[in-house]
Amino acid sequence: MTIADDTVNYLRDHSLVLTSAESCTAGKIVTLLSEVKGSGEFIECGYVVYSPQAKQRLLHVSAHTIETFNLTSVEVAREMALGVLQDSTANVAVATTGILGPEDVDGIPAGTICFAWAFQLQGVKRVFIHEHRFFGTRCQVQTEATNYALRQLPHFHRQALFGEGSGPDER
Repeated sequence: MTIADDTVNYLRDHSLVLTSAESCTAGKIVTLLSEVKGSGEFIECGYVVYSPQAKQRLLHVSAHTIETFNLTSVEVAREMALGVLQDSTANVAVATTGILGPEDVDGIPAGTICFAWAFQLQGVKRVFIHEHRFFGTRCQVQTEATNYALRQLPHFHRQALFGEGSGPDER
């Protein structure tokens, strides 16, 4: 079974519907899931947002957050996940932002990807953030980041079920 099959089965088994806010993964999360038969029931939408303006306009990411922490930051990923969840009927959101490479940008090493997973469960939002560095070509980093985002979803969902993770107003 592939990571996409495993994820769709997990979404099905736990009555989850996913939305994504993707920058560096450029829609690959939704694309990968969509390749699984029957996955349409478990995907609400996906946003591909590269520019700071798009992140602000479509996902409600604060300009202050971008200026303070940089586009490649867990803080921006967190606001992306919460923003896409806010405008969606989904109950889980995955967000990615990062530097694919091959060069470092603003002192941030190539391959640095920031993730956020947000869950809306029984009226409560829980958010989990993580930064990870991958190595390889741009395409390899993008693929690894996509797989990582999906592979970690069940782990963070289980934590959300137990009341772990920060709420939308906590850091």
